[in-house]
Amino acid sequence: MEKLADTLSGKLETLHHLSKDCSIYRVTEPTRCSNPSHFTPQIVSIGPFHHGKEELKPMEEHKQRYLKYFLQRTKVRMARFLSFIKDRETRLRNCYAETIRNLGSDEFVAMVLVDAGFLVEFLLRFHRPRFITDDDRIFRKPQLCYEIWYDFLLVENQLPLFILNDLFHLAKTATYEDAFYENISFVKITCFWLEDRIVKPLDKNSLKIHFPKAEHFLDLILLCLQPSQSRAQIMLKDQNIPSVKELHQAGVKFKPAAGSTKSLLDINFNQGILEIPFFEVYDDTERAYRNLLAFERMHGYKGYFNDYIIMMACLISCPKDAELLVQNEVLVLGITETVPTSYDFQYSGVVTDLQAYRKLPWHKWKAALKQNYFNTPWASISVIAAVILLLLTATQTVSSLIAL
Repeated sequence: MEKLADTLSGKLETLHHLSKDCSIYRVTEPTRCSNPSHFTPQIVSIGPFHHGKEELKPMEEHKQRYLKYFLQRTKVRMARFLSFIKDRETRLRNCYAETIRNLGSDEFVAMVLVDAGFLVEFLLRFHRPRFITDDDRIFRKPQLCYEIWYDFLLVENQLPLFILNDLFHLAKTATYEDAFYENISFVKITCFWLEDRIVKPLDKNSLKIHFPKAEHFLDLILLCLQPSQSRAQIMLKDQNIPSVKELHQAGVKFKPAAGSTKSLLDINFNQGILEIPFFEVYDDTERAYRNLLAFERMHGYKGYFNDYIIMMACLISCPKDAELLVQNEVLVLGITETVPTSYDFQYSGVVTDLQAYRKLPWHKWKAALKQNYFNTPWASISVIAAVILLLLTATQTVSSLIAL
């Protein structure tokens, strides 16, 4: 027993110190099992949790190529970048909620440089297309840009923002051409990528305000999604939240929240009108939302986003609910890979005319009359007969009044 005690004591003495500052977590198995693909990178690994996985290796060459272009613009040598990361290795490792045992110091530092260089170069090219090269397989053909960026929003696929920002700043200190990074900061290119593309609405000023205290991309989004106003906390006695269809039948009107709202979570009801901030749903929206929920829960934040998801899930309980929100211009349904751009969409003129036509009340009334009352010959005859009967009744009433 003494020998066993010594062995166990030795293990206890060698336990790695766990930092209270961790912010990057591995999703628990019960959460992962329900939707494993929502928490696992499909194309690219960022950070240590999925580093080296066989199915993600095809992207490693692209990551290294991006790093190469990033380094070619600066006079700062690779060895300097590696030393810079090495000096911050302990802080970087402490950002992860579990000990990174599978990567030694050199491998860990190299991984951080490759992944950080790749992310910075991606954001640069997204912000300034002139950085895109002819051999770019992410922004040119085959285009992977829109497929890859949701991998950047996974709980397990994060690098701390501080190292990305610091490496970008270090590269800017000595470049071969000052115009390379003119009026560009890492904050600016990050905000440009996140604003109105991943989760809407995300206000640019809010992104800039929260950036200094954000741990990583997911944290930055959640900080920006905090409700803009505090709500009175009352006990919810009846937890049966009515759906949009039920509310519509009760006479509730729906409208997108005023443009001044700063948060997706600002849902308000006043004088029979339910205001919901405009939001778009694409094929990868659920994936992003599940990771935001998982991070919010694991990081110990108050469950503002969780409450929003519960509210919206109850409001939109069937296709008819979604249809009503689309009709009231609160919701847009789309596909990530086929998002129309405002400047080069070939049907922009047709769409503009269709939108203007749809908004005219007369067209809506005429369509409703035709669809509801003249959709079959018998329905048309019934309506005409009813109108004739109404006119005859009115004529008879007028004649009786005149006779008096």
